[in-house]
Amino acid sequence: MAESVVPVPVDEALDLLDVLISYDTVALTPNLDLIDDVRDRLETLGASVVLTYDDSSTKANLFATIGPNVNGGVVLSGHSDVVPVDPADWTTPPFTADHRHGRVYGRGTADMKGFVACVLAMAPTYAELDLTVPIHVALTFDEEDGFHGAPILLADLVERGVRPSAAIIGEPTGLRTVGAHKGCYEYRTMVTGINGHSSAPAEAVSAVHHASRWISGLLGLADDLADRAPNPSPYDPPSTTFNVGTISGGQGRCVVADRCWFDWEMRPVQASDASFVKEHMAAVEAALLDEMRAVHPEASIQTDVVCEIDGLEWRDASPALDLVRVLLADEVAANGGTLPVDVVAYGTEAGLFQAAGIPAVLWGPGDISVAHRPDEFVEVADLDVCLALLARLGGHLAR
Repeated sequence: MAESVVPVPVDEALDLLDVLISYDTVALTPNLDLIDDVRDRLETLGASVVLTYDDSSTKANLFATIGPNVNGGVVLSGHSDVVPVDPADWTTPPFTADHRHGRVYGRGTADMKGFVACVLAMAPTYAELDLTVPIHVALTFDEEDGFHGAPILLADLVERGVRPSAAIIGEPTGLRTVGAHKGCYEYRTMVTGINGHSSAPAEAVSAVHHASRWISGLLGLADDLADRAPNPSPYDPPSTTFNVGTISGGQGRCVVADRCWFDWEMRPVQASDASFVKEHMAAVEAALLDEMRAVHPEASIQTDVVCEIDGLEWRDASPALDLVRVLLADEVAANGGTLPVDVVAYGTEAGLFQAAGIPAVLWGPGDISVAHRPDEFVEVADLDVCLALLARLGGHLAR
């Protein structure tokens, strides 16, 4: 490494984490208080900061550059939003950081404000280094509900000609390196029929009945997708999966339902699986519509895309993985010269970065098993390790 950089004391990251947790940035709600705070902190250090907004201008992404204005460099990326909470389920208030037993409890501590706090704690050190390439800080909005922010941020980078060489996405991986994950495709399907008396169902078109048949057609593809899974598959579960998360429709037991909607998702292990599912469901839908429109010509089945986020595809030659191998040199040496790299089933923004031409890898403090749950926490020891890696990054990129 060109320069030895000392990590900042973990207390500095803990103080920042307290502040970040205090911002209620539940997905699909405004996040500008947090973003403005981070912008002020980074601009004070001399960083160049660009904000990109949603259509309502109540939510923003942040992209900051520390160091020279040249191509290349490394993005340290996290999402600013968190999942909703029910305070009644929590031992302590979810938006007040609670320090006990070597942990920090609070919504977002693991997913993923702990990583963001470490990056911000190291930012003053980065600003003092003679960096050969920039260190970028990226914060996005609404990752937890549709991945709405990152595409806007990445489109702006393309438009401005900003071309980082790699991105570390600080998801709570338990300090393990993740090199690939499944995609995340989310939808809402609305079935519209015509209501009527339940004693004469043939004279109406039940949206609930036809929705259930549509769902059965979808879930019936499970065996086909199991046959299509890579062999061996690096994923667990090994094949593309489905989930119908919510369903609603109808007015009462004695009324044929004229409307029914349901939210569903699939987690593709490969892009061809998504195409296979869409083609099969188009045929199922066409058959259902023929039946429905024979009674009610205006019957319909409409599917709206919430998001279609491709997974982080495995790359044998990945500058992002190469970077992490350097930063985790001790771990590599202890493992006989090989960096352990995991593959996971959950989705992140890493696939979006990869699709934008920025090689990406997941690595961060915290455990995914406590994310999205009451009493979410991050270990203080994990934050210490994270700060050490971020210090090595600074030394690696400095003259």
